[in-house]
Amino acid sequence: MHPYIAVPATAALVWRAYSRNSLTPGGIVVAALTAAIHAIHPFSAFFALLVVFFLGGTVVTKVKHDVKARLTLSSSGSSGGEGPRTHIQVLANSAVASVLILLHYRQHLARDESKDASQGCWPYGQDLLVVGIVSNYAAVAADTFSSELGILSKTRPRLLTSWNFREVPPGTNGGITIWGTSAGFLGAATIALTSVILLPFCPVGSSTRTGKLLSDSQPGLEGGSGWGLNEKVVWFVAVTVWGGVGSLLDSALGGWFQASVVDARSGKVIEGTGGKQVRILHTFEAMLTQIG
Repeated sequence: MHPYIAVPATAALVWRAYSRNSLTPGGIVVAALTAAIHAIHPFSAFFALLVVFFLGGTVVTKVKHDVKARLTLSSSGSSGGEGPRTHIQVLANSAVASVLILLHYRQHLARDESKDASQGCWPYGQDLLVVGIVSNYAAVAADTFSSELGILSKTRPRLLTSWNFREVPPGTNGGITIWGTSAGFLGAATIALTSVILLPFCPVGSSTRTGKLLSDSQPGLEGGSGWGLNEKVVWFVAVTVWGGVGSLLDSALGGWFQASVVDARSGKVIEGTGGKQVRILHTFEAMLTQIG
């Protein structure tokens, strides 16, 4: 990605995170480093995926924030609701993609097929690292959309990991609603659409890829290396579905391994600051229950 685009774009993201209090100071530093890693790759799509995820996540976090704040409690004693995200949360969402981008960049350079690696395109059925990068952002976008919008559902969440899908309070780890699940697929779709628009797909009928003849420029679904309309539609659907399923898997893991603490007096879930686990003091154990 060209520096004259990456540098101001990164600066704009950092300023937005600071001015909107979206990230803690540590989160801003890690986010800036993450953006730099995404920007060094010649595929601009990877940086765009980060931007779309960050902006989309920020928007859905702010949707009816005052309402969401009343649905849960904070472990600090105040109202609930998502506060500024920490460096741990930034890494949880982007560390895997960052590693895959560095690996793909190294692979891209190692091919030594052209002095200008940015002229390359992505053949159908190759470079699984690209699939991993896009899938990562589809899953985390789906998880963010489902958790931030699902809590606003008019119906009570159902615990995904219970045998009878029992009702649980809003904000419970492992709790899902139809509204939240649909929002998750919407979040994954934003990533899928961004990738369809910006990834350098090798077109059907193309004869070169960074100066080297393609083995077969026929459509990928016909055994070739080219991306036509049908291949891109399949890609969009597959990424969207994978992101939505990834969000459901995250909910299941949360239900199994992250017990939610509920205030017995109000019936509300108690959230840890910055996504941290809530510690229960022995003095207050009688007033709290655990779901999980």
